[in-house]
Order: sequence, then C-alpha cells, then structure tokens
Amino acid sequence: QVQLVESGGGLVQAGGSLRLSCAASGRTFSSYRMGWFRQAPGKEREFVTSITSGGMTYYVGSVQGRVTISRDNAKNTVYLRMNRLRPDDTAVYYCAARSSDAREYNYWGQGTQVTVSS
Repeated sequence: QVQLVESGGGLVQAGGSLRLSCAASGRTFSSYRMGWFRQAPGKEREFVTSITSGGMTYYVGSVQGRVTISRDNAKNTVYLRMNRLRPDDTAVYYCAARSSDAREYNYWGQGTQVTVSS
C-alpha cells in the first residue's frame, strides 16, 4: 500500500510559479512510475505529466515547456515545478503512482488546489 500526500498548492497570479510536492510512503517508491493529473471545475481529470522509474518524462502538450516533473528517490518525493502559470491551469492537482505490475495508476493522493488569477 502506498500513501501519497501532495502539498504546495495555492493562489498565484498569472505568470507566476509554483512547486508542488508529493510525498510517498513505502519502500518501493523508486520502482513506481509517478504522475501528476489535474481536474478543473466542470471538467474531467486529465493527465499532466509523468516520470518513470528510470527518469523518462512525459508531458501533455498544453504544459510542455512550462512544467517540469522530477523525483528524489532518497526522499520518496516527486515534484511538479510550474512556471508561467495561466488561469486555465487552475485545477485540483493530483499525484498518482503506478506500480510495476499495474497497467494503470493505482494509488492517488487527495489533491491540492492550484488557483491562478488573471
């Protein structure tokens, strides 16, 4: 069982930056693919970015160049650095983990709110 706890959300002006953190429990963090998803009001949850156990990263097109995912396996933590934030980045951001034997993300955090004002 893996527990994920996000932090770092808040209110920021358009053009600003935030760094979200996701702390994971468990001894096998390094083997998990980690991802960030977001859900805006009235919309479905969408994929934002992920990082594999080997450090390969993937981004959705709308955040490419503005967002960086990273992980620190020694701290069991994954980060989401967001720059040049826009009002349409406003959403609840969720951290997720996918174990090596899973086909989908099987662990989710509770989410952290990011609000970008214009």
